[in-house]
Amino acid sequence: MNLYAVILAAGLGKRMKSDTPKVLHEVLGRPMLQHVIDAVKQLKPVKSVVVIGNGAEQVKEKIGGEGLSFVLQKKLLGTGDAVAAARDQLKTGTALILNGDGPLITTQTLKTFLSRHKRNKNTLSFLSFTDDSLSGYGRVFRDASGRVTEIVEDKHASDKEKRTFNELNGGVYLIETKALRHLADIKRNSASGEYYLTDLVGILSRSGSRVDAYNCPPEDIRGVNSRQELFEVSDILRKRIIWGWMDRGVTFINPHTTVVHTTASIGKDTILYPNTIVEGTTSIGRNCVIHAGARIADSFLGNEVTVKDSTLIEKSRIGKGTSVGPFAHLRPESIIGKNAKIGNFVEIKKSNLGDGTKASHLSYLGDAQVGSFEQILSQGYSSAVILSS
Repeated sequence: MNLYAVILAAGLGKRMKSDTPKVLHEVLGRPMLQHVIDAVKQLKPVKSVVVIGNGAEQVKEKIGGEGLSFVLQKKLLGTGDAVAAARDQLKTGTALILNGDGPLITTQTLKTFLSRHKRNKNTLSFLSFTDDSLSGYGRVFRDASGRVTEIVEDKHASDKEKRTFNELNGGVYLIETKALRHLADIKRNSASGEYYLTDLVGILSRSGSRVDAYNCPPEDIRGVNSRQELFEVSDILRKRIIWGWMDRGVTFINPHTTVVHTTASIGKDTILYPNTIVEGTTSIGRNCVIHAGARIADSFLGNEVTVKDSTLIEKSRIGKGTSVGPFAHLRPESIIGKNAKIGNFVEIKKSNLGDGTKASHLSYLGDAQVGSFEQILSQGYSSAVILSS
């Protein structure tokens, strides 16, 4: 079966009150659209199509990936029109359609969803959830036998219908591409002037096609429409990541004040104190101690490294057993060997310090080499060595 992905990322995001396209707002250091693309990528689709509109050029500049293509929704006329804009990119197979502002979706949820769709030989499937605390999501209508009959957008559902039907549309669909011809049957909504993809559920259901909804955890399909919701999904993802590292043997003294990005890694028996931030592609070894207030970005720390309070480390490499800080600053392209000591208020910029080097306090080292060149190369850091001229 050929799988195609269509990611809807054209919306205005008015409630964000921002000049930045909504899907480029970051969740733990990465645009939320990139989180969606990464989750989909693990399914190995034949092609992933991103439908863009608002801030199209900004999105194309910021987002990339193998097998990714972009199509422009010229006028923002709703989700049905957005999928129609991508239709020419899809050949015979199954289309996975999802929103670019749902960064919590997981590959595992999508795999389970795809398996159910194939097993039941549905023409259209979608994810649903139940959460009385949320509003703004379409209501899933079912008949007396439990068969899905249609989705009614929240703003068009009556109070009685909202009380009767509490199953909500998660906005993630699987549809056989041959059924996309029915996009032409969607009528423009008289109130909003938009073409709703959700109307396709009712159209296919009435035609006798197999349509079903599968319940999933509410947090997996949380969307972002405001700064408050951006914070909420960021916090959910932050907790997921930290709980996952705890399961792998990492200690967090106060996980509620610690941030670890999805692309970072941490070794077993490492301890992170409160108010620490581990960003980007940082790799922290085993038995390290990261004290309060430290921020480590895109850096490599060997085993048994100690980072003391209020230290900033950026794009640097630190060897086994080295201590850095407190109040130290390692600027990009700094390389520190094994068992070295970088003390209070020491700043290092684009320098290589060999094994056992000590810069105790109130020092600045820039574009320097301290220690044996061969010693530094022996750490395996040769690709990053910068020598002063």
